[in-house]
Amino acid sequence: MKQATTIEEQIALLKNRGMIIGDEDKAKEILMDIGYYRLGFYWFPFEKTYPAKDRTRSHVFVDGSTFEDAVHLYYFDHDLRNILLPYLSRIEINLRTFIIYHISHAYKGNPLWFVDSSVLNHDYVIHFQKIYQDNIKNNTAIRHHHIKYLHDWVAPAWKTLEYATLGDIIMLCKNLKNNSLQYDIAQHYGIRNLDVYYSHIGTIRVLRNLCAHGHNIFDLRLQKSIKRGPVSNLNGDEHHNLIGALRVLLFLLSTVSIHRKQDLNDEISQLSARNKNLKIYPIVSYLESIK
Repeated sequence: MKQATTIEEQIALLKNRGMIIGDEDKAKEILMDIGYYRLGFYWFPFEKTYPAKDRTRSHVFVDGSTFEDAVHLYYFDHDLRNILLPYLSRIEINLRTFIIYHISHAYKGNPLWFVDSSVLNHDYVIHFQKIYQDNIKNNTAIRHHHIKYLHDWVAPAWKTLEYATLGDIIMLCKNLKNNSLQYDIAQHYGIRNLDVYYSHIGTIRVLRNLCAHGHNIFDLRLQKSIKRGPVSNLNGDEHHNLIGALRVLLFLLSTVSIHRKQDLNDEISQLSARNKNLKIYPIVSYLESIK
């Protein structure tokens, strides 16, 4: 097992692998601030064997690769995540609100429809009951509900589902026994095919989680391919990469607010303009292509 290394040893290792470090004092400051492991995701693309992660990976850098190049990519990725998060949140909140509203009105006399086996598949109801007891019930607003309404074993849908994760909300929809309700939700967001709808919402979920937890997204590789639908201009690797995910984000954002879509386009354009000299595969020009 590898052992912890000092900042000085880390710098020596990078230089031995061919990285140019112009200001070692600054590099030490950055390594202590960001960390060797985290920055490693951003000098990985400058390696000769990129994107290999198996035994063929040499860790040797392409000639001319600098520590500053990796730091530049790190801050570009950081800024992009911060731009995307509010728009991803806007879609998540809109989706949650519409689902709660639409299904609650479909079962107007049943505010506990989300734990009703006549509405949802039984296995999911059991699963959600555990989520409620382990997580949702601990939220302050839900605790207050149970203090006020002693005989309610769960709070009504419009309270409870505000505290469910996006993943739980997606799975809830997939487990609705009434398929027409699923189609209603998909069509509300301009999608006619359920497989395409869940592909697009799943993509938003992955991108949102990566951004929220500070994961690198510039070289995003989705495990599940984005299905072609209203976002018809997906080409080749865009079914799996950041550009495809951003195309989905922009499409869904346009169904929520066309003005917010334009705002996001403008912010991406401004970020691209500030990073014209980014020394990495043409991620900036890719971003410009999504307009």
